[in-house]
Amino acid sequence: MKLSIENLNFSYNPKSKKIFDGFNLSVEEGEILAVLGNSGCGKSTLLRIISGLEENAQGIIRVGNTIFQDSSFFVPVEKRNIGFVFQDYALFPYMTVEQNIKLGMKKPCPEQLHQLLELTRIEELKKRYPHELSGGQQQRTALARTLASKPTLLLMDEPFSNLDTNLVDELRRDLKQIIKSQKITTILVTHDRDDADFLADKVLELSSSNLQ
Repeated sequence: MKLSIENLNFSYNPKSKKIFDGFNLSVEEGEILAVLGNSGCGKSTLLRIISGLEENAQGIIRVGNTIFQDSSFFVPVEKRNIGFVFQDYALFPYMTVEQNIKLGMKKPCPEQLHQLLELTRIEELKKRYPHELSGGQQQRTALARTLASKPTLLLMDEPFSNLDTNLVDELRRDLKQIIKSQKITTILVTHDRDDADFLADKVLELSSSNLQ
C-alpha cells in the first residue's frame, strides 16, 4: 500500500532541536525506498515514527486509505500491521526456525508456513535453533516471520550490518526478489550506498539541513 507523510514534526523533548520539521514523504505501493544519511540524522527515528513506536510526533501518516495518525487520532503500534526487521533479527533463541515464524502468524496455517520456508529458502533449517544458523539464515528467518503477518508495510533497519561481506551480495538479491514478489511497500534504512543502489527504486538522503 502507498505510504504518505505530510508535515511531520518531531523532537525528543520540547527543548531540543527538531529532528523533523515540516517533513513530507511519499512511497508508492510496492516500491522500495532506501534512506541514507549519517548517524544521528533521523533515519531510524523515521522508522520508529512510522511504526508507531514514537507517540509524540506531529503530522499526518497514511498507509493506503488508512490514517495512522493526524492531529486528533493515533493508531498504536500493535494495530498498524507493519513489519519490522531489526539489525539483530530479534529471534527467540529457545524456539526453532518454524516456531519463530509461526509467532508472526495471526492464526496457525501449515500451508503458509511451508510457503514462507520455501520463499526464503530455509525449509531444510526449520527444526534448527537460531544459534545453529549463519547470519544470512537468521536474516531469512526474521524476514519470513515478518512476512507471516502479511504486513501492509515493511520497515528494515540496517539489515546487512551484522553479516559477513561475502554474503551480502547474495542476500541483497534474495531480499529484493522476495519483496518484489510479495509487492510490499518497503523502507530500508542503510549507511551503505551499495545497498541503496542495488535494492531501491528511489533513494532519500537525510541530513540535518534537508529535514527542515
